[in-house]
Amino acid sequence: MAEIMTSFVSKTHNFQPEFEAAPIYSNASPNEALGDHHRSDAYLACDDEIPTIDYSLLLSHDSEQRSIALELLGHACEEYGFFYLVNHTIQDDALKNVFKGVSNYFDPTTIDERRIYSKKGSSDKIRWGLTANDGENREYLKVIAHPQDEAASSKPTISLSKIVEEYNKEMRKIVAGLAKAVSTNLGFDENYIENAFNMNSGFDVMAMNLYPPNTKAKGAVGLPNHTDPGFVVTLMQDVNGGLQILTHKGKWINVYIPHHAILIQLGDHLEILTNGKYKSHVHRVIVNNNKVQRISIVTLHGPSLDKFIVPATEFVDDENPQNYIGMTYKESLEANGGIEIDVQSSLDQIKLV
Repeated sequence: MAEIMTSFVSKTHNFQPEFEAAPIYSNASPNEALGDHHRSDAYLACDDEIPTIDYSLLLSHDSEQRSIALELLGHACEEYGFFYLVNHTIQDDALKNVFKGVSNYFDPTTIDERRIYSKKGSSDKIRWGLTANDGENREYLKVIAHPQDEAASSKPTISLSKIVEEYNKEMRKIVAGLAKAVSTNLGFDENYIENAFNMNSGFDVMAMNLYPPNTKAKGAVGLPNHTDPGFVVTLMQDVNGGLQILTHKGKWINVYIPHHAILIQLGDHLEILTNGKYKSHVHRVIVNNNKVQRISIVTLHGPSLDKFIVPATEFVDDENPQNYIGMTYKESLEANGGIEIDVQSSLDQIKLV
């Protein structure tokens, strides 16, 4: 398996995000968002099609339409592990506001104010980092998005906090709907995933990433190869280009998210729960082709921290022996020496084969 990123935090380097701002929530095409400079054969990827799921049809009262949408969802989960979600419930204005708020927060003239959120201790509820080297190029801010009582102490700015809180509230509704659809598609009661993960008390971490254009990056990689823990990961971005996914068939493909669509990526713990029926996947961010800076908003939607996750008995039999050990979500996030807000993958440690 491709190497898993073992740390989201490193010593601050000389990278200063003073590059010109990209257009907020741009409709730039892949060709417009990518340049021709510093191309590297090591990071070539193809433009294969990625499944698209209509969220409104998953909730449709028309049984035939819903059945077709559920079938497509099952195919996307089992054969890909990722898909675009369209016709969801987050309004376009809300997306513009959140990207504008995040862009304003990453103002290069206020970088010293953000340094107070650098890693300090195991009780951190907010984390800021800035890295510029051959293996990683980004500035990021992580906050605990749920439960709200923990997130209450994670307030970088009042204006950004209000925008982010509303965004996360709407995104959790969408993820709850997806959990019901995935449960149904697996052949269970629609509350199966909710009960297995205790999603109402799920531990969600939101990561806001600022990736530089190729003229400011210190290497080709924005974020190295990794998988993500949790149930699913939701991702939205302001301009296209940079994200690449390794398919289950071993092919790297470029991700070009349609306007107003959400990229849904299955997390490690859905793989564990289904004993490998649904798998998470390795992905990375490449910045060497970016003409402008790129902002991504990523939320890892996880089980409750104290929930013990192990392959469900429904997915284990003589032909499909248990492939993963069980541990609480908190234990899995700390297995690599990090803390909860680091949301590090520990899938290699959990796998039995």
